Parts: sequence; C-alpha cells; structure tokens
Amino acid sequence: MSKTVFREIRPEEIPVLDDFLYEAIFIPEGVPAPPRSIIAHEDLQVYVRDFGKKADDRCLVAEVDGKIVGAVWTRVVNDYGHIDDRTPSLAISLYKEYRGMGIGTELLRQMLEKLRQDGYERVSLSVQKENYALRMYQRAGFKTVEDRGEELLMVLTF
Repeated sequence: MSKTVFREIRPEEIPVLDDFLYEAIFIPEGVPAPPRSIIAHEDLQVYVRDFGKKADDRCLVAEVDGKIVGAVWTRVVNDYGHIDDRTPSLAISLYKEYRGMGIGTELLRQMLEKLRQDGYERVSLSVQKENYALRMYQRAGFKTVEDRGEELLMVLTF
C-alpha cells in the first residue's frame, strides 16, 4: 500500500468536507443510504458551512497517492456532540475503501494531539452505538457522558 500523508487541509480543499460529511453518516447494515442531498439539512450543515472562518475550526486530512481519502475536523458548534461553547465537536470519516487500515485511528490521534497543544480542555462527539468507530473512540479515551438511546454523547478530557 502507498504511504499515507497526514496534514492540515488547505483552504482550496475545504469543499471536500461535503464528501466526508456524507461519508460520516452512519448507515446501519441493511439500510439503504440516504440521498447525498441530505447534507444540505441545517443540522448537518453546521459541521461544514463557512468552515475555516471560525477561530476554533481545525481540520486534518489523510492523503494517499495525492488523493484525500479521509478527514477529521473540529469546530465549536451547536450540533449533536455539543457540550458547551468552549468544547469543539469532532467529526471524522474516510472513504469506505480506506476504512479498517488504521488511517482513521491515526487521523484521530493527530487531531487529539493538535487540540491538546492548542490548549483545549476537552473534545466531544456523538456516535451511534452500532457504529464500528465507537471502539476507536473508546480506545482513544473518550468516555460516554450521555446515553441517548441509539447514540452516545462522548467526551475526551485532556
């Protein structure tokens, strides 16, 4: 396999976050994928609209053979993972064919280190209990702070 490069997103690449926002939607086994237009919904647009214009916006990408194959991004927004107005919410996804190779784990590790270095006290996220990424978050140190039925609100404190 080619070497994976992890780096900050470039301003001209920000539109690719729409792809990763769609890829981040958890689709349970046997359930048809929603139309791509679902990302236009306001509750999802908070993750990407005007990304890079807010002081708390952070994004790292994984690149293989010159192609961005995954992204992890954080921003302080009132979303599913919202805790308070100082804690960034985290979103991460990879194209399906690049999952299960450790790329997501490394993207997450690097973002957590970046947030720690930037002085954040914690980071939050929301994840469906059925999502295979739940184990990755638990291994990284995220703890459940609220059980919402099908999903969990999780926080990692630095």
